[in-house]
Amino acid sequence: MFKLTGKVALITGGGSGIGRSMSVIFAAQGAIVIILDIDDAGSLATIDLIHENGGIGHYKKCSVADQDQVNTVIKGIKRTFGKIDIVVNNAGISHVGNVEKTTSADVEKLISVNVKGAYHVINAAVPGMKKRGGVILNMTSVASMVGLPDRFAYSMTKGAVLGMTLSVARDYLKYKIRCNCISPARVHTPFVDGFIAKNYPGNEKQIFKKLSATQPIGRMAHPDEVAHLALYLCSDEAGFITGSDYPIDGGFTRLNN
Repeated sequence: MFKLTGKVALITGGGSGIGRSMSVIFAAQGAIVIILDIDDAGSLATIDLIHENGGIGHYKKCSVADQDQVNTVIKGIKRTFGKIDIVVNNAGISHVGNVEKTTSADVEKLISVNVKGAYHVINAAVPGMKKRGGVILNMTSVASMVGLPDRFAYSMTKGAVLGMTLSVARDYLKYKIRCNCISPARVHTPFVDGFIAKNYPGNEKQIFKKLSATQPIGRMAHPDEVAHLALYLCSDEAGFITGSDYPIDGGFTRLNN
C-alpha cells in the first residue's frame, strides 16, 4: 500500500525537517524525489539519506520566491523525466510579531516565500500535469484556522495557502489533479530548536516543555508523522480526496478549551 513506484515527486524545502522526512519516505516508497531548496548542505544530506536507503533522489538549487528560477528548474525536470506526478509545497518561513511589530518588509518576505513560492511552483507544474493528472499537496498550519499570538504575518500567509488549495482543487478536477493541504501544529524540527535557543538562551528545556504542552496530546509531532500523512494523501489510495485540509495537531484545534 501507498507505493509511489515510478512517480516523479517534486518537494520544496526538502533540506530539513518535515521536507527531509517526506523526501526520504517518498523515495523509500519508490518515488523519484526531486528536492527544490536553497540549502545546499541540508539538501545534499537528504539526498545521501535517500541513496543510503536505496532510493532515487536529486537536488535542484532553487529559490521558490524567484519565479524565473522555478520556471527554469521545472522545465528542466520535465525534459529529464518527462513528467511531474506529485508536487509538495513545503518550503516556508516563519515570523514572530503582532500587527504593530510586523513591518511591511516582513510581510513582503513571508508572502514571497509562503504564498508566491507555492504559486510559482503550481503555476509551472500544472500545465504538464493536466495531461496525465497528479497530486498537489500544500503545507499550511493550524495558524490558518485558529488565532495564534504573535503570528500575524505567518497566519496571513498560511490562510492564503489554504484558500489557494481549495481554488486549485476546484479548477483542476476535470484534469484529474487532486489538491489538498496539511495543517500541522508544532513539529519538533531544527527550526524549533534554533528558535528556542535564539530567544530563550539558558532556558531551552523549560521552554521546549512549555511549547510541547500546548498540544493536548502533550508533545510536539515528529516530522515522520507528518510525512506519513503526506504519503497517504499523495498515494493512489487517497484517490477520492481533494479540496481537503488535514490538521495534524495533537488535538490543538479542537481540544484546547
